[in-house]
Amino acid sequence: MSFDAEWAGLVRQAAERSRTQTNLAAAEGDESGSTGGGNAESGKLRSHRAAWTAAGESVGDLSKSVQKALTGLEREQKGLGPGSQTGGTECGAAQRDVYTSWKRYLERVSSRCETLRDRMTQAGGFHHDNEEDIRGAFAGLTEKYRDTPEVGGQDRGR
Repeated sequence: MSFDAEWAGLVRQAAERSRTQTNLAAAEGDESGSTGGGNAESGKLRSHRAAWTAAGESVGDLSKSVQKALTGLEREQKGLGPGSQTGGTECGAAQRDVYTSWKRYLERVSSRCETLRDRMTQAGGFHHDNEEDIRGAFAGLTEKYRDTPEVGGQDRGR
């Protein structure tokens, strides 16, 4: 498979993944999956750890795809270095410069994807843990400050 065909396939896969909507956070009651506002009036924003993890895995998959493209690029580059039939030509030198530039670019893209994957996975955990902490803090208030019985409204056995 040529590099161009493989790259086109990777772009197609990325486009298909982006069509699947991932809901990282949603206002309660908003099942539309929209990213615009949701049910902001309720004030109950929930974050879903699984959604963050899935989004992180998708970014990780993108990194793997970039690594695969880089491997193909390196494979196709073999035989074009100094000392080869094209090594001393201007075209060969220009091609090596382009190759070096793309290799560096793809390595950085892959590294960025890996970093983003890790951060998204961590963010999902942080959001979830934060929600649990907040829920626990308010539950503790309820226990500590139970309402007192209403004054004058009890039946007093009459």
